[in-house]
This record gives sequence, structure tokens and C-alpha cells, in this order.
Amino acid sequence: MSVILTRLFPLWVLLMVGTAFAEPAFFIDFKGMITPLLALIMLCMGLTLTAHDFSLVMQKKRVVFLGVLLQFTLMPLLALFIAKSLQLNDDLLVGMVLLGSVAGGTASNVMCFLAKGNVALSITMTATSTLLSVVLTPILVELLVGKVVDVPFLSMLLSMVKIVLFPVGIGLLLNTFLTRVVSRIGDWLPFLSMVVIAFIIAIVVALNVSNIASMGLLVMLAVILHNGFGLLSGYWGARFFGYDEAICRTIAIEVGMQNSGLAVALSMQFFNAITALPGAIFSVWHVLSGSVLASFWFNRKVSRDDPRA
Repeated sequence: MSVILTRLFPLWVLLMVGTAFAEPAFFIDFKGMITPLLALIMLCMGLTLTAHDFSLVMQKKRVVFLGVLLQFTLMPLLALFIAKSLQLNDDLLVGMVLLGSVAGGTASNVMCFLAKGNVALSITMTATSTLLSVVLTPILVELLVGKVVDVPFLSMLLSMVKIVLFPVGIGLLLNTFLTRVVSRIGDWLPFLSMVVIAFIIAIVVALNVSNIASMGLLVMLAVILHNGFGLLSGYWGARFFGYDEAICRTIAIEVGMQNSGLAVALSMQFFNAITALPGAIFSVWHVLSGSVLASFWFNRKVSRDDPRA
């Protein structure tokens, strides 16, 4: 049942977004809950991790390095280029760069499973990029948009520790020492994460109803380009280095799907609701594009276990 409900994630997102447009006042009251809700998602992610997942980093260090490199170089630079090319205002520019500078999305593991990718590698890459983002995200935002707006680097770094590092670490410890208890709820963790993500999206949409009407299409175009180039670059970057189809699919999804919930939370905490708009729209779009791509790949033959990984 949990798998079926998780597969319907795009439907839950669209329903929440539609409700937010119809009754924005209901969601606006939950504005202050975005950060703790994101911490809950990170806790759920931590509960799915084991020490073995991190040992895979050494076993598959080259492919993990490739994915992380694309994640934290290509995606932020691509976001900056697209925002400048479309002449987005400063708030949206910062939102795009922040979106491009965060780790891989928490939904990527589910999409990887549906796309017949390498799920263990996907989990490893998500965990690795998430932990690295604690330091790299504030640095990248400072380097790329520090001259446009005042970036609270140290405050952002501290928030990353609180929102990401602590919850993931607690989840990992619980899964290590209370394995039997966690295993009972393990199948429902992805669905819980999806529901929380959808609720966060609805809050941001409610806060930006008027802005979406005036700037939504342009931001949507920026988001589609960012996500599309990320997916393509991840896939063909891995293909260029000769990795098998399963790994190529995995890297494509990991690079193309950002942790937009984190981008939204940081935007709301340190900037404003307009800055959070790219992350909110990306949250909707990348789930839709990821679902379509996963469906496309689901019935297609895939090779696995490339020894060079």
C-alpha cells in the first residue's frame, strides 16, 4: 500500500497546490512550520540509512565523486546562467542559485527505484551530497550571489547543521540501535516524506499566489530548463565515462532532482517568499518530470553492477 501511495506522489502534490490556490489563508498560518517540517524529512531520510550505505562511498567512490561534482558545480552554475539569461529579478536569481546549490532531492531514491536504477548508489549519493551541502551550499550561495544580496553565511551554515546534519544523524543512530523498531515503519517513511514535501510546497504556493500569477510562467521556464539540463547532464556525463545503464539513470536522477524543500526552507528563513518561489515550483515540476522519466525507463532493459563504479 505504501508503495502505491508513494507512486501517486505527483497527484498528492497537485491536489495540495490546487487547495493552496483555492484556500491560501489555511496554509499561510503554517509559514513558521517549514523549517521543522524539513527537519522531519531529513529525520525520515536518516532512518533509511545504515553505516553500510556510507561504506559504499569507498566501494563506488569514482561514480559518487562524479555525481557530487556535477551536483555542486554544474547545477549552481546552470541556475545562475538561466536566471541571468531570463533576466529574473534579484530575489528570483537568489532563489534559483540557492536551488542549484542544495543537495540531491529526497524523492530521488524513490524515482531511482521506479526507474530501475541502482538504489543503493542513489541512497549513498543522496546521503553524501546532503552531508556535504551543510558546508557547500552556504559557500556556493556566497560565491555566486554574495555581490547581489547580503548572504548570512554563518547563520546559514548553522541552520544547515540544525536542519540537515542533526536530524539525519539522529535517524541514522536510531536505525542502527533500534533496527527492529524502525523496520516496522520503514516502508512508510518515503510516503511520509512525500506528504510533508507536498505540504511545504502548498505553504509556499499560498504565500505566493499573486506572485505566481505575475511571474509564474517565467519561473516555471527557468525551473524546467534547470531540471532538464540536470537530468541530461547527469545521464550523458555518466555515459561519457562508460558507466552502465543503471548507473547512468541513477546519476541523471540524483543530479537533476534537487532538495527543493531545503531551498524553500532556507529562502524563507534568510530571504523572502519570492526567493522561495523557484524551489516551490521545482518541487512540483521535478516530481512530475521524474515520474514521467521513471515510467519511460521502467519497461526498458537495464544493465547493472558496472565494476568500474
